[in-house]
Amino acid sequence: MPINLENLSPKELQAVIADANAKMKNAHSNLIEDIRKKIDHLLSNSGLTLAEIYPTRGGRKATSKKGAVTPKYRDLVDPTKTWSGRGKRPLWFTQAIKKRGVTAESLLIDGVATKAPAKAAKKAVKKAAKKAVKKTAAKRTAKA
Repeated sequence: MPINLENLSPKELQAVIADANAKMKNAHSNLIEDIRKKIDHLLSNSGLTLAEIYPTRGGRKATSKKGAVTPKYRDLVDPTKTWSGRGKRPLWFTQAIKKRGVTAESLLIDGVATKAPAKAAKKAVKKAAKKAVKKTAAKRTAKA
């Protein structure tokens, strides 16, 4: 029952395509139903469940490792707009900085330090270590 597609009009070709897509969808759903019946039959005969055959991996859901970051900056015009200081600068932040007399420090939310104390302490230790290395190197070159 081959159809001669050469003599069909575009409307008739669209109808043939739509009919073929409908039959393909129907055949696919029938195939799925047949496979499900076979699986159900095998499971009922063996006394097993699908969960026993395909167990989940611990039953844990994927959790995000990244938590919400507390906001660091607040818009002076609209206090509901905040920014954590990470990622691309928001438009309100860049526009506020362009204004005369407004700095990033003036947009800081109260209680938010510009540098974390631990970072500042680590930086001071590194600086002191570098200074000590330079001193010992200078002493060695002076003795030689």
